[in-house]
Amino acid sequence: MEHLTSRKSAHIRHLRRLASDGDYRRETGQYLCEGLKTLREALAAGTVVNSVLWKKEARELPGLPDCEQYTAPAELFDYAAPMVNCPGPLFTVSIRGCGKGARLNNALVLENVQDPGNVGTVIRTANALGIDAVVLCGDCADLYLPKTVRATMGAIFRQRVLRMETEQLSAFLSEQGLALYGAALSEKAEDVRGTALKNCAVAVGSEGSGLSAALLAQCAGEIIIPMRPDSESLNAAVAAAILMWEIVR
Repeated sequence: MEHLTSRKSAHIRHLRRLASDGDYRRETGQYLCEGLKTLREALAAGTVVNSVLWKKEARELPGLPDCEQYTAPAELFDYAAPMVNCPGPLFTVSIRGCGKGARLNNALVLENVQDPGNVGTVIRTANALGIDAVVLCGDCADLYLPKTVRATMGAIFRQRVLRMETEQLSAFLSEQGLALYGAALSEKAEDVRGTALKNCAVAVGSEGSGLSAALLAQCAGEIIIPMRPDSESLNAAVAAAILMWEIVR
């Protein structure tokens, strides 16, 4: 096991680029994760772990495969870590392929949700509730950004997440036999409690702009979560959680 001592170390530079550069993540097919609990979640899900950087000293971890392992003093480790006061370890995993997989019975679509915490929270909630897939459209936060990964609380290793352009969504859902409903603050939107959300996908947009006209044009209907009249909107992750609950209910 190599003990790293320099910021110029190839592995330290690799970790910092994975944390900050989406193109580099896609080029290498890897992303960066943090924490012992998350590492255990990755191993339990059968995720390919490529390397582990321990803070100060290594720990014995049952089930850890034969991969590159390093140690680094606290100051150097903190330089490499994207999160302040990260206890470690930092580890890299392989990006899973997005094959066809099993046919979907339902899905939650996010469009232009740029906050990584919201995207990660939606993935975490979808996994907890048994939603078949989360579909990211438009300008959503990078799935493999460290803040997004952290917010999933390990669900990223288990939840099916698909990425496509808004224009591709209609054909994909039609192939899956799913109707599409859009969450919208519009006069024609119907109370979600009166809508049968079976064999469908529900789309949620950003809190500021909502769903695009291009996506709403693909919807079989628009739905709304009833709120007090003095409440303008809900946080995107909160709205998605309520809608996913209605889907599985």
